Amino acid sequence: MYRDEKGYRPTQQIFTEVPPRYDILNRILTLNQDEGWRKKTAIRVLENKPLRVLDLCCGTADLMMHIARKAEPSTELYGLDFSHTMLERAMEKVAVFGKDRVKLIQGDAGNMPFSDNYFDSVGISFGFRNLTFENPDAQLHISEVLRVLKPGGRFVIVETSQPENKLIRNGYHFYQKYITAPIGGILSGNRPAYDYLAYSANHYYSIPEISKLLKDAGFSKVTGIPLMLGATAIVIAEK
Repeated sequence: MYRDEKGYRPTQQIFTEVPPRYDILNRILTLNQDEGWRKKTAIRVLENKPLRVLDLCCGTADLMMHIARKAEPSTELYGLDFSHTMLERAMEKVAVFGKDRVKLIQGDAGNMPFSDNYFDSVGISFGFRNLTFENPDAQLHISEVLRVLKPGGRFVIVETSQPENKLIRNGYHFYQKYITAPIGGILSGNRPAYDYLAYSANHYYSIPEISKLLKDAGFSKVTGIPLMLGATAIVIAEK
């Protein structure tokens, strides 16, 4: 299991001590593709015309911004994240939709403060890897999503994946290790966190592996949509 020199998962630091350039770093390191991926994810989150939506591990509300723009006025919108500093930034951004349009809650993905069968859709944007990669609580996190989803509800994930083509996969791994890690580390001032993010991206699951993980946990149907030649994917799981 990946640990930094102090024995901690570095994301615990990066998502608590949010670097001032966190949002712009996402744009730079994905070659400005991440917003388009989130927009496509938001469409999938809302495809089943949900009455209640959760943006899990919402961070600075990048996915929620797209969801809120497209959701029906009557749709209840919630964001959950463990980092109060992330949520502070999220509050500033979602304020454009009016007071109380988006309810932001600080909480644990493994113990969500919602009743059973509460949401019609749950979305997560580049947080699923942190919940499941070399994480002893991976099954707990997935079972919590299942618990709060209504029967027939959908869990929509946009996450890094593994290109099927070996040449493309090798190029992607090179980019993560020699571009993402050093540039992210320099600009954020937190090199261990970006070393971890690059490492986890290079060792994370393919679409079939993510699908198996979700089906084994209890989801009835899983569909994967490759993006950027398979380096990223949208995965839709139905309860």
